Parts: sequence; structure tokens; C-alpha cells
Amino acid sequence: MLKKINTVLAAAFILFILWFGTGFILDPETSAQGFGLPHPASGDGGGFLIVKGIRDVVLALVLAVLLLTDHRRALGWALLVESLAAYGDMTTVLAHHGSVATALAVHCLTATLMAANGLLFLHETRKVGAPAVPAPQPA
Repeated sequence: MLKKINTVLAAAFILFILWFGTGFILDPETSAQGFGLPHPASGDGGGFLIVKGIRDVVLALVLAVLLLTDHRRALGWALLVESLAAYGDMTTVLAHHGSVATALAVHCLTATLMAANGLLFLHETRKVGAPAVPAPQPA
């Protein structure tokens, strides 16, 4: 049961991150409005939004490859590490006086759920230790 739940959650993260990243690539100005920063990039700054989109798509593809190739333990570690990107996005929004609600409800929630899913994958794939063998007793 845990394996099915983990798989569904990971697939949902992959699709969400792909959708979000693709939005920043195809329509950066509109996507930036939902990111939570008070002032969208102006002038030539729109290129940075596309970079953010490319980052998200690559992060999603890494997770997808690990899921599709059944490298479940590595997927758990990748989810944990990639959650740092969402925590970084949250910190960026807060540090630049952006929307606290978006920072917490979007970025922090996403990061926390990704980290929890990563921990669940690590729990699912943990190595169960060999049974303890009593030490030989002197004769």
C-alpha cells in the first residue's frame, strides 16, 4: 500500500512541477504573477523567469526518470534534495517582501510535502537488518 501511495504522490509532484515549469517557459509574465514576488521582472529580466521554468522542468524530469526506472531509494533522496528548491523559492519570496500567503501556501507546502514523500520512499526502501546472531560462548 505504501508503495502505491508513494508512486501516486511522486507522479503528482512530477506533473505539478512540469506544469509549473512549462508555464514559466511559455508564458513567463503570467506565471510570475502567481509566484508571490511583489514586482515581476521588468525590462530584460524576463529571461530569468524562463531560467526558473527550465530549472523546474529539469527537476521534474530527474524525478520522472528515477520513478520510471524504479530507482525508488534514489527517488526518495532526490525528492528530499529537490524540496530545497521549493524552500529556496519560499525564502526568496519572503526576503523580497512578497506574498507571505503564497510563500507558505505554495512554496513551503510543496517543499514540505516533497520532503515527506522523500522520507516515505526512504522508509519504503529501508534495509531491514539481518537477525541478531548471538555471540559464541566460550566452552
